[in-house]
Amino acid sequence: MNIKKMNIAIFSPNQNPYSETFIQAHKNYLKGNIFYYFGSGSQIQLEGQERLMPLLRYKILRVFAKLFRKPSAYLWQERILYSLKVNNIDAILVEYGNHAHHLLPILKALQKSIVVHFHGYDASHRDVISRCNNYEDVFNVATYIVAVSKVMNDNLLKMGCPKGKLVYNVYGPQPEFHEVHPIFNKKQFIGIGRFTDKKAPYYTILAFNQVLSKHPDATLLMAGDGDLHNMCKNLIRHFKLEKSITLLGIINPKQFRTLLSESLAFVQHSITAENGDMEGTPLAVLEASCAGVPVIATSHAGISDVIVHKKSGLLCDEHDVDAMAENMLCLLDNVNYAKELGLFGKKHIASNFSMERHIKKLDEILLEAIENK
Repeated sequence: MNIKKMNIAIFSPNQNPYSETFIQAHKNYLKGNIFYYFGSGSQIQLEGQERLMPLLRYKILRVFAKLFRKPSAYLWQERILYSLKVNNIDAILVEYGNHAHHLLPILKALQKSIVVHFHGYDASHRDVISRCNNYEDVFNVATYIVAVSKVMNDNLLKMGCPKGKLVYNVYGPQPEFHEVHPIFNKKQFIGIGRFTDKKAPYYTILAFNQVLSKHPDATLLMAGDGDLHNMCKNLIRHFKLEKSITLLGIINPKQFRTLLSESLAFVQHSITAENGDMEGTPLAVLEASCAGVPVIATSHAGISDVIVHKKSGLLCDEHDVDAMAENMLCLLDNVNYAKELGLFGKKHIASNFSMERHIKKLDEILLEAIENK
């Protein structure tokens, strides 16, 4: 089959969330005709279409379901199956393992090629994994399973994913980030991401508070939102850091690139949360390094897969606030070293973790899945 003629259905639990730019990349760059289904259960929609099924057909189906006492999920599942059939779908890409578990009745009913793309919490959060029965049925129904970090790859193997189905494929940053050329003209650090347990933004604040004792004119910008946002705001207020740390809220990629261009380093103190939740490979880390900005982070999950310690960034152990502070001070005291790290990172990401490589691998997986079905 010519890959350009593939009809690919992408299923995602949410439509265009700001933090999931990798899904937008799949929509925009995969070859073939993309049909984007978003939402869960009866709320699932196909982007660009008002209905999954003609209204009259749906009314008849609803009467049938009532007469024969079909389960409550019957109607929405039949609507999706109808939509997939009329759109001649060749392959299905499901974003997140737990969403694939949610869609199991549909996936089992299809004789289609199915690729399930894990991203982070879905392969690490203990409660999520337990609710999905360790993904036993997902592994059985999928043609291929995609992991985005070596740690995730190992975790999925331990859960029982057949080795022959498992594909390691790290994200790639948007090409625009490679066009960024930092000028290193400010004592400014930038971090972006959801304010959640596994990103531990409070540790970044505590580390930066130590930095200010030696460089009181340094600044930290933190972009994003989440459950820990107010807690971090209170922490900043407690230490009287309002003039040194700015919480930006949600910013777009263009704004992020502008801030990267004038920053000394990107900072992120990722940890494994108490519930087991871990990163996959944080896309913002890839974007920062692609832009030529050194990364100061922890040796967590996929971060150490893409950041080379002392060559493209400085890594420390999880929870080691003192070491993170020392790494920030190291670059403040030696801007030339920061430039060296950034330059190596830009070349390293372009050579090994480009968007083109990531999408090409996904295209190959989808095509191979169809040909082998």
